[in-house]
Formats: sequence, structure tokens, C-alpha cells
Amino acid sequence: MAVAGAIDPARWLLTREERGNPDTSIDDLCEAGTAWIDGNLVTPLVDGSDYFADLVRVIEATEAGDLVLFTDWQGNADELLSEDPERRVVDLLGEADERGVDVRGLVWRSHTNQAGFFAPQNRHLGEQLQARGAQVLLDMRVRRGGSHHQKLVVVRHRDDPTRDVAWLGGIDLAHNRRDDSRHHGDPQGDRISSEYGPRPPWHDVQARIQGPAVHAVETVFRERWEDPTPVTLSPWRWAADRLRGLDTAPAALPDQLPAPPVAGPHRVQLLRTYPSLGLGRDFAFARGGERSVARGYTKALAQARRLVYVEDQYFWGTDVGELFRDALVSNPRLRLVVVVPLHPDVEGTLLRPPQMLARVEALLPLMQAAPGRVAAYALENEAGTPVYVHAKVCIIDDVWASVGSDNFNRRSWTHDSELGCAVLDHDLSLSLRLRLAAEHLGRLDRVEAGEDLRDVVADCLDPEDAYDTYFAAAAAVDAWHRGGRQGDRPAGRLRSLPLEPPPRGARLLTKVPLKTLHDPDGRPARWRGSSHY
Repeated sequence: MAVAGAIDPARWLLTREERGNPDTSIDDLCEAGTAWIDGNLVTPLVDGSDYFADLVRVIEATEAGDLVLFTDWQGNADELLSEDPERRVVDLLGEADERGVDVRGLVWRSHTNQAGFFAPQNRHLGEQLQARGAQVLLDMRVRRGGSHHQKLVVVRHRDDPTRDVAWLGGIDLAHNRRDDSRHHGDPQGDRISSEYGPRPPWHDVQARIQGPAVHAVETVFRERWEDPTPVTLSPWRWAADRLRGLDTAPAALPDQLPAPPVAGPHRVQLLRTYPSLGLGRDFAFARGGERSVARGYTKALAQARRLVYVEDQYFWGTDVGELFRDALVSNPRLRLVVVVPLHPDVEGTLLRPPQMLARVEALLPLMQAAPGRVAAYALENEAGTPVYVHAKVCIIDDVWASVGSDNFNRRSWTHDSELGCAVLDHDLSLSLRLRLAAEHLGRLDRVEAGEDLRDVVADCLDPEDAYDTYFAAAAAVDAWHRGGRQGDRPAGRLRSLPLEPPPRGARLLTKVPLKTLHDPDGRPARWRGSSHY
């Protein structure tokens, strides 16, 4: 797709006023009164093994006086970041702190294991890093039933700001995440739902950022670290932490260094979600909450004309679906491609049916509103095992691309803490879409052998051609399965996503857990039930 002339950021990116949070401090980092940051280099890292390898290289090179900050939704101290058995999460960060690097972490405390979460693992990460000298807080400053879902790492170098880097996206420092493009799964696999086996194949994306926006990502961490609200309001949790010797209050951070120098051509906008906490409580840095993730998507989708490409863990609900429906109805050439997991990662009558219903509620009305212009796919590896899509990526007209922790659902847009990075750049947006296409079409080995990416997926350069190429690839694999898997398996990992609405009675039974447990609304009460974010 050719892009003529300069891209007007005011059409695509939120201004300070449009963010809706004029007092939020990251806006003060933006130039010329806008809410975007110029002069960055953003590199998408596809799949966890590439991200972890980059993380190891950078943190191993840190020295005394440098600063490493991280947040996590799920963390495993023993997760191996490479094939080296000495490169566990706790080793990499602990050794950095022991040589004089200031290492700080905010890890979501997590709900209980009985609810399907991982509270002991997150606590053990904090305990083991604290034993090595780092300070890690178990952060439960969330809305009831909510979570801190941000996944970021920031490295600031005291003596060389040109080396400063931040990463953000969907990848936790946790089991299952160190998979590669072959999608055989992380060797340290934790079971999710049974369809994915003991080593779930895992697809994800993280954004690497260099330049002035690193300062803004760091500020996101500092705002949470310095929030005066206690990390837990539960007396028994506070007492248990004290008995275990865990830190319960943040030590002062060193003064923040100036923003790093210009590193590249990319215009960046950080998009965030923070809920309204209710009961008279609010984040000191986000009064009434912040919903710039939802606002950012709303504005960008209004500009869509030819292709919206989405990879997401969920893609749920009518709230999300209506935005896409408006764009599709307004623009008869617009096509939508959505890549999601074949199966949810949970099982059980209170867990899986509501999620399946939410997916149907989002996608079926879009297919009905724009016949032949909406396609939904899942992924599987060459052995036929489904690949769990955990990525949170959106690319619009090869102009605007976002990578973050936020999913396409109301929970991510209103209820949990989230952080995304939107980039306004044609070359980056197109190259990310083509890189994902090469992997999903089974052609990435040619790129790795030295062929030019654009030549390898030349049939995806044009948005309409890309839509048709995905359709044909999935149809071939679907037909091979229907035929009993006879003969050679067609190339590629794409499968058509089955969408069958549950019976009416089942829909009524799943509505309540969907709206209250899976996809709750974290907006102030006066806005719930509306399209206002």
C-alpha cells in the first residue's frame, strides 16, 4: 500500500485534550502540547524467545549506578530466559542488583490459586529477588476483582543514555512465554486448557523502544511505585507479608534522568488503562481512571479505509464489536482480519461458555454487517496442536500500529491497568504485518535464510491481496483436516475460526458471569452502559 505525503498525526493520535486526563504526568513529557512523542526507534519482537534474548543482552551489560524497573502480571523466578540454566529470571535480575544496578519491580499480587491464578508464584518471585537485594512489591492497588496487567521493563544507563531501552507488550517473565516461531512451546510449559497439551505453543509480541519515549515508559512505572495508597488494603495480607519479611512500602527511587536523545524516526503514543477504583479511592496520577487505550482505538479505527489487522487473546463483546461495525459500515472497501486462539485457556462451565459467547457477540454481527469482508482465524503448529495467541496487536492501513498488554475487551479498556504503544509509521506498520504473515503462512524459514521479507510475502503487500491470501491458506488447511489429514499438510498455520452461537438458554445463563467476572466495567458509574470512555 503506497502512502502519499506526510501522515497527519492529529488524524490518528490522541491530543492532550482527547486523552481526557489533562493532569496525567506522562502528557507533560510530550512536545508542543500534544500527546505524542517524536524521535524514537520501535522494534517489534515477535515471540518470547527473541524478546528474552534481547532482555538478557541488555541487562547483562548494565553496570553499577544503572536502573532496571519492571512490572509483571505473572512472574516465575525460575523461568529460563535462554538455554543457559543460569539465566533464570531471578538470576538475571538478582545478579544485576548484586553488581550495583538498582532493580525495582511491581508484581501483581494475584488472586488465589483456587480461582485459577498464581499468587504463590508471584510472591516467590518477590521473595527470591528481595533475598538478592532487589526491591519487589506485591501490588494489589486494583479495583475489586481486577489486576495489574502491564508488562514492561525499563533500563536506564547512568552514563550513556543512548543505550536506554524499554520493552512493553504482552509477554510476562513467566512460564510458557519462551516459545519461538516454530511454536513447539516453552520447555517450562504450564498447562492451560487441555487442547494445548503440556507445553502450550505460545504466540506473542513485545515492542522494544529507544529514544525519548523510554522516559515516558519509566514514568508509568514511577507513578505506580510512588502512589501513596498502600500496596494492599487487606490487614491479613499486610500481616502475612510482614511475617515473611516482604517489603510493603516502596523505597524512594533515584531522581529521574532526562529523556534519552533522539534514536529514530518513529512517532509514539503511550496508551493506558486505569480503572476508577470506587469507594472514594483513585490513583493519584489518574483521577477517575484513564481510558486512553479505548480512546486511542476509537480515534484510529475512525480513520480505517482498507485493512484492519488484529491479533488478540480475546476480541470480546459488543462494546468492542460496535466500534469495528461502525468502521466497516462507513467504508465499503474496509476489511478486517482477526487472529485469536482456537480455544480459550480455561475450562469449566463458569469459565469457557461465557468467553465463547463474548467472542460470538463481537464477531458474528461484524460478519453479518460486512459479508465477505470480515475473517477470523486461529493458529496451529505443524503437528496440529493449537497455538495460544496471547499477542495484542492492531495494524490499521499499514499506517498506525499498536503493541501492548491490552486486549480487545471491556476489561482491558476500563477495568485493569494496561499499557500499550501506538506507532504512527508506514514502514514499521507494514513490516510488522508482513513479518506476522510470513510466520502464519509458513514462510518464515525463507526470511531467516536471507530472502527479502517483501518478496517472501509479496501476495500480502496489498491489503486486499493479504485478505485473500489468508483466506486461501486457511481453507487449504481446513480441507486437509476434513479429508482425514491425507497427503502432505498444506503450508501455514492458519485455521478458520468456528463461530456458533450457543443455544438461547445457555446464553442467558452465561450473561451474568460474562458481565461481572470475565468482562466487567471499570468506568465511573455514570458512564457504564454507554459508549463513552
